[in-house]
Amino acid sequence: MKKILNHLFEHKTLSREEARDVLVAMSEGKYNESELAAFITVYLMRSITIDELLGFRDALLSLAVKVDLKEPKVMDIVGTGGDGKNTFNISTLACFIVAGTGKKVAKHGNYGASSISGSSNVMEQLGYRFTNDVDRLRKELATANICFLHAPLFHPALKVVGPIRKNLGVRTFFNMLGPLVNPASPETQLIGVYSLEMARIYNYVLQNSGRAFTIIHGLDGYDEISLTNDTKVITEQGEKIYSPRELGKRLVIAEDLSGGATLEEAAGIFRNVISGNGTWAQNAVVLANAAMALMGTGEYTSYDDAYQHAVESLESGAAQQSLEKLLSLQP
Repeated sequence: MKKILNHLFEHKTLSREEARDVLVAMSEGKYNESELAAFITVYLMRSITIDELLGFRDALLSLAVKVDLKEPKVMDIVGTGGDGKNTFNISTLACFIVAGTGKKVAKHGNYGASSISGSSNVMEQLGYRFTNDVDRLRKELATANICFLHAPLFHPALKVVGPIRKNLGVRTFFNMLGPLVNPASPETQLIGVYSLEMARIYNYVLQNSGRAFTIIHGLDGYDEISLTNDTKVITEQGEKIYSPRELGKRLVIAEDLSGGATLEEAAGIFRNVISGNGTWAQNAVVLANAAMALMGTGEYTSYDDAYQHAVESLESGAAQQSLEKLLSLQP
């Protein structure tokens, strides 16, 4: 590691193969915590290159616990996290809205490293028990239209660096990797990123993936459609900027999106929204993200059509039923 760190401290970058080898060695426990923290810190000081990102992704996928869900059309809604906004669990709620429309969702998530409640935090708080048992995941998907893939159970390297990420408490390059290494290989993804630079990198990587994707970035720094400002949307067909009124019928303010100060508060907000008792701002933001995810399937005539299906899922109680069915299957 000393040789690698000296190389990086001289403002040099890693090749795709070198990046892969480092992360493989990391997962094998070959470095101590100080070395890992120093390595991670390099990428807080400078941007990651496409080759480095691809190498890290290659390593995680090669080491991952493979998951065959026997569903050809599974999707995911996921953000890189690390935007520092401490919003409530918007993308996870959007997953349940989508599941309520009948679409199959394999949600990939982790504990929050720089926020109070990541998707894994809130799912655990709600009573979900993480598993990498494929039979159980298939049953969840068949019964509730959704299953949850807790990243450390599928990626050994993430388990190794988890405590260090939590202690650092800031965004790291592992945030960037999360959406690229869903072990279920979803056919369609809605991916939220925290910067325009990251959006461009993801666009380059995903254009060569052969899968349908939608990248979203709130122009005031959110890694989701926040409706607090315009949103850049990038797909295989190109890119466009949408206003809050186009996506959510209204503008909201940042305070409306607060995720609370504790895990209990975060779970309370989650239950309020999914049961139809969220504020108009909370509902609008969740519905906008769900609608954009639905649009990515190519099965809707327009964004407004997708938005209406999202509204029906929430207002009919179908989204909440997906959650209750999922929780009823827990051991």
